[in-house]
Amino acid sequence: MATTTTLAKADEGVEPVAHAARIEHVSKSFAGPAGQQLVLDDITLDVAPGEFVTLLGASGCGKSTLLNLVAGLDEPTSGDITTDGRPALMFQEHALFPWLTAGKNIELALKLRGVPKAERREKAEELLGLVRLKGAHGKRVHELSGGMRQRVALARALAQESKLLLMDEPFAALDAITRDVLHDELTRIWRETQVSVLFVTHNVREAVRLAERVVLLSSRPGRVAREWTVGIPQPRRIEDTAVAELSVEITEELRGEIRRHGQH
Repeated sequence: MATTTTLAKADEGVEPVAHAARIEHVSKSFAGPAGQQLVLDDITLDVAPGEFVTLLGASGCGKSTLLNLVAGLDEPTSGDITTDGRPALMFQEHALFPWLTAGKNIELALKLRGVPKAERREKAEELLGLVRLKGAHGKRVHELSGGMRQRVALARALAQESKLLLMDEPFAALDAITRDVLHDELTRIWRETQVSVLFVTHNVREAVRLAERVVLLSSRPGRVAREWTVGIPQPRRIEDTAVAELSVEITEELRGEIRRHGQH
């Protein structure tokens, strides 16, 4: 039986929630020309409080579908998803409102969260400072570079004060240097805020560069094929030897999954 995402919240005097997200035996099918198409098959995965997990897999394996289910944008065909409060979601496209300034985009998120009007400007400035865009409150979206827009989008996501941040290939459209800088910034912000992160990517080195744990999904239907705990100390560089070596191992496993899929 299909179930919707449950928002778990620890009440006063109750034992704290032991996970930021819990995905239990989740499957998802979509109607297609040939009937129901199974996209995700019996996914079970937990994200611990403050943990950074990357979801990795070939295009079409269901990574974004799973993220949408965790976000509550869609419902699983079967299984259960529980999150510690409502997650914040950040996409590949910044999705900023172009008629608002950088600061006003963030203030809108604060308004929707119920922050009083008198406090929004100060809080938006604080968040812009966190993503190293101090002084950009009054800048329009068209005045910002691609990397700056993604920083604003990140600040807007953080404005929701969610315990879980869902990121769907947020740096995929950026050039390599800008992406590398934003890897550093995201790592710093994650460590400062202790937010839990579930990050979707198809870039193996990005997955290893950022995560404490890498989860590989098989090609469609998506299943958890293998997990790696990344014991490389932060801060990491994408060119570090240890990052490169683990990336090679994961890439070989990913290639094997793609080959197996191609034989069906």
